[in-house]
Amino acid sequence: MPRTMQSKKFTRESFHVYQSKAKNALRSSEQCTSILLCAGTGCIAGGALKIKEELEKECKKRKVPVYIGLKHDTDEEKSLHLKMSGCHGFCEMGPLLHIEPAGILYCHVKPEDVHEIIEKTILKGEIIDRLVYHMDGVAYPRQADIPFYKKQHRVVLENCGRNDAESIEEYIARDGYAAFEKALFDMTDAEICKTIIDSGLRGRGGGGFPAGKKWDGARKQKADKKYIVCNGDEGDPGAFMDRSVMEGNPHSVLEGMMIAGLASGADEGYIYVRAEYPLAVNRLKTAIAKAEEVGLLGEHILGSDFNFRIHVNKGAGAFVCGEGSALTASIEGNRGMPRVKPPRTIEKGLWERPTVLNNVETFANVPLIIHRGVDWYRSIGTPTSPGTKALALTGNVVNTGLIEVPMGTTIREVVFDIGGGIPNGKKFKAVQIGGPSGGATTASDEHLDLPLDFDSLKKIGAMIGSGGLVVMDEDTCMVEVARFFMNFTQNESCGKCVPCREGTKRMLEILTRIVNNEGTLEDLDLLEELADTIQNTALCGLGQSACKPVLSTLKYFREEYLHHVVDHHCPICNKEKPHPTITDACKGCGKCRRNCPMEAISGSAKQKHVIDPEKCINCGACLQNCPFGAIEPAGKEA
Repeated sequence: MPRTMQSKKFTRESFHVYQSKAKNALRSSEQCTSILLCAGTGCIAGGALKIKEELEKECKKRKVPVYIGLKHDTDEEKSLHLKMSGCHGFCEMGPLLHIEPAGILYCHVKPEDVHEIIEKTILKGEIIDRLVYHMDGVAYPRQADIPFYKKQHRVVLENCGRNDAESIEEYIARDGYAAFEKALFDMTDAEICKTIIDSGLRGRGGGGFPAGKKWDGARKQKADKKYIVCNGDEGDPGAFMDRSVMEGNPHSVLEGMMIAGLASGADEGYIYVRAEYPLAVNRLKTAIAKAEEVGLLGEHILGSDFNFRIHVNKGAGAFVCGEGSALTASIEGNRGMPRVKPPRTIEKGLWERPTVLNNVETFANVPLIIHRGVDWYRSIGTPTSPGTKALALTGNVVNTGLIEVPMGTTIREVVFDIGGGIPNGKKFKAVQIGGPSGGATTASDEHLDLPLDFDSLKKIGAMIGSGGLVVMDEDTCMVEVARFFMNFTQNESCGKCVPCREGTKRMLEILTRIVNNEGTLEDLDLLEELADTIQNTALCGLGQSACKPVLSTLKYFREEYLHHVVDHHCPICNKEKPHPTITDACKGCGKCRRNCPMEAISGSAKQKHVIDPEKCINCGACLQNCPFGAIEPAGKEA
C-alpha cells in the first residue's frame, strides 16, 4: 500500500498531491545506490530469488541498511536501495543485476557472487571484470554501452528493467496514470479515439489493424454494456514480449485498457493470459488490487462518474485462443473456437456485446501516446508504421533476448548489430519472423536491408506478427523448418473448419514425406495448391496464415526441397542423422561401394572402407550387400 495514502481513495486533487510526493521520493531514491535485480521469468528460473536472499543476508551481516520501495523524506538515511524489476531483456546473460547510478550491469550472477559485489562494487566502487559483459575481447561494464542495448529504442519496455515491478507508487512517480487522468477529465471519447487514430498506432498482436479505428467503431455502437479485452495469450513458439510487459510493467496495461474504456464507453475489462504465465498472472492481480485500493479502479474513479473493473482470465494454452472470437468464447466458458465474421468483435464480441480487443503491447503504448502526444509518437518508426516493436530474438544468434526497436529497423541491424551475429563462425541463412503465421527471409541484401514494419514484410510473403524472430544459420534445413511450424499449427488447429483441419494435416504428411527423402516433384505442386486453398477458405487467421512458412520456404529455398525430392538426399539433414558405420571386419572387397546409390562409400581394395555421412541417405544397400557382416546399422556404435 502506498505509504502516503493508506486506505484513502484518490480524488483528482489528492492524486496530484500523491503524484508530487511520489516524484520527490523517486528523485531522492535515484540519489542513492540502487540494485535492480531482474525478476522476470527467465532470471527467476536462473536463481534471482536466491540472489535476493543472499543480498539481504550479506547486507544484514555487514549492517548495511537496505530499503525496499521509494525513499521518502521521513525515512531514515539509507545506504542501499534494493528492488526486483521486470525483464531487462538480455535473457541469455541472466540472472542480471543492475547497479545505479553507476549504470553497471553484471551478467550470469550467482548467489556466491553477492559477497564480492557488496564488498567491491557497493562499498568500494570497484568493477568486477568477470561479471561484466564481454564481446570480441572488449568489456562493457555499463549497460548503456553494450551493443545489445545501444541500438534499441525502448518505449514500451522502458520501465520494465528499472521499475519495481509491483510498485504502483513508482509507476505513478514516472507519470503513470497521468494519461488516464488527462483522458478522463480533459478529453471526450471522440477526442481520445481521434488521438489514437492520428498517432497511427496499429495493433501489435500481428494483424496491424489501426487501433483508433477499432475503438471508434466500438464507441459508435449502441449497447447497454461494452467490454475491453486484452489478449495476453501469446502462443507463438519463442515469443515472450507480452509476458515481459505484464510481468515488468503491468500498470501500463491496466492504464491502456482504462483509456480504451473511456473512449468506447466500456466499464469492464478482461485480460486473457495463458496459464503458463503464472508470474504475469500474479503481477497483474497485484497491480489490479493496488489500483482498486487507491480508487484508480472500481466505482467513481478519481471522484468522477466513470466506473471500470478489470478481471484476469487464465487460458488453457490453446494457440487458437489468440484469435479474437476464440478468445472471447473461452472467457465465456466455452470451447475456444473461432466463429464466422461478420459480425465483428466491435459489434458482437464478449457475451455478444461490443468489445474492443487489443493485445498487451498495443494497450501499453496508449498511455504514452496520450501523455507525450501524437507528434512524439509519430517521430518514431515509419509513416505507415509509427512507434516501436518489441521482438523476441532467438535462434542461432549470439545475443538472444527481448528487444525493442523503431518500426523500420532492418533485419541486418537486428541480427548483426543488436544480436551480435551468428555464433561459432557459421553463416547467416534466414530469419523466420512472425512465428507459425509468418514467413522466412533470406540472407540476400534485399532481405537483410528490409525494414521491419507491417507493409514491407507483407510484400515478401512474411508478416511481423506478434514479434517472434528466429535466426537460422547454414546448418538449418528450411524444409524441416516448414515441417516444424506446420506440425505446430496442425496440432493447434481447433478442427472447426475443414480447410484447416484436413488441409494442414495433408500438408504435414507431405512435408514429413519430403523430409524423409520419400517425396516427389508432384508433392511440391500439391503443397502450393493446398496452401492456396487453405489461405482462401479457412475460417480464421490461424488457418489462413498457417501456410506462410511453407510458401516462403518454397519460394526462397526451393533448391533444398529439390535436394529432398530429386536427389533424395539433403546435405544438411543427412549430416545430422545417424548413418551406418563400417567395422574392422571389413575386408575391402568393395561390394558395398559399388552398390551405394549415392557414392557415399570410399576405400581401396583390401582396405577398410568408410562412409561419408553427408552423402549417406541410410538406404540400407550397403547392409544388404556386405558378405562379411562388417556394417553396423544406423544408430549403433562401430
